[in-house]
Amino acid sequence: MKTPASNLIIYGLTPNGRIFRPSDWAERLSGVMSTFGGDRRMSYSPYVKPLTYEGVKSVAIDKKLQEVDARAFDFLLSFARDNELQIIED
Repeated sequence: MKTPASNLIIYGLTPNGRIFRPSDWAERLSGVMSTFGGDRRMSYSPYVKPLTYEGVKSVAIDKKLQEVDARAFDFLLSFARDNELQIIED
């Protein structure tokens, strides 16, 4: 039996194969969900993190975010669709 994917990845390539710009888009998008701790440092949400996937800047989204904050989850997926970025189940 196959285990369902627990993450989605917004993959930073456009349909024509170009790298999505600006170059820090993944950090910016992940930063929307970040918080500042007692040490005054930003930390990414445990549900949304920038990463490099197959050599391309991308964003990993834990599917649990849909239960925790459905609006944030929908916002992230809408961003991917609006910018014609691939959404990969991982």
